[in-house]
Amino acid sequence: MKKSMLNLRVYLVTIAGAACWGLIGLFIAPLYAHGFTPWDVVAIRGIFSFVILILIMAIFYRDRLRTRLKDHFYFAGAGIFSIAFFNYFYFEVFSQSSLSLAVTLLYTGPLFVTVLSRLFFKESLTVRKSLALTLAVIGCAFVVGLLPFGQQGIPMNIMLMGVLSGFCYALYSIFSKPITKRYSALTITMYTFLYTSIFMLLTSDIIKKTGQFQQLDVLVYAVLLALVTTVAAYLLYSSGLKYLEASKASILATIEPIVAVLIGVIFLGETLQAWQVLGIALVLYSAILVAEKRSREKKTVELKQYKIH
Repeated sequence: MKKSMLNLRVYLVTIAGAACWGLIGLFIAPLYAHGFTPWDVVAIRGIFSFVILILIMAIFYRDRLRTRLKDHFYFAGAGIFSIAFFNYFYFEVFSQSSLSLAVTLLYTGPLFVTVLSRLFFKESLTVRKSLALTLAVIGCAFVVGLLPFGQQGIPMNIMLMGVLSGFCYALYSIFSKPITKRYSALTITMYTFLYTSIFMLLTSDIIKKTGQFQQLDVLVYAVLLALVTTVAAYLLYSSGLKYLEASKASILATIEPIVAVLIGVIFLGETLQAWQVLGIALVLYSAILVAEKRSREKKTVELKQYKIH
């Protein structure tokens, strides 16, 4: 009985972490309404997340702050080329189209990991992986309107940005894999957001807009964006990963796009056609196929580090 209760608790904690990622639309939409651009919102999420994470580490995990200087190449690569840009493309698709479309195209990320791992780490491209790639492409075609009627319902630039969000999302795995054995996921996450923050401070206009944070609602949404969709999501999901196989965790993580789609429909006024729901299901199933295969190939550590957004 105690074991079953522990298992239930682990499942619930993991699901709660993934669900926190899916709530992101609730905090981004109000920031857009206050005049912040998608690039500004990336800066807000990156900076606020870093501040919270460094405080947590300084208080509770000070021993994990020590790193090797040469490994900061990987932290910077993950923070800039993955976190900053996947967030930007993701938020841009949301601002121009819908949260449902944005999160679905983002979930092409695991498929890009498969392709990139083949190129960089010489991992095999199996029949299972090929099937997953095919299902993901078909699923995306349904979501954006290319299927079933052959009429594109989504502008090409939005489709391109959605695919780029998945590609940049996948780059995190490529940059973090070489250092996963030396550092905890918390250490990698914190230093990744350090470089995201530095990059966004240099390239965005967020400093010029600091006066807007004097408005209480803007400050609250900014803090919640970082606290709920980054810090809490990370802590809850990572806590579950300690006791779960990577394949099970990845399946539970698919609650994220489901929550995001529900948020879009219930709170943001989005509508979905039946074939779009089918497309979302195909993309999610393809992600599960890839994750299960990677787990069987003993890529558990890599998968734990991969789930960061």
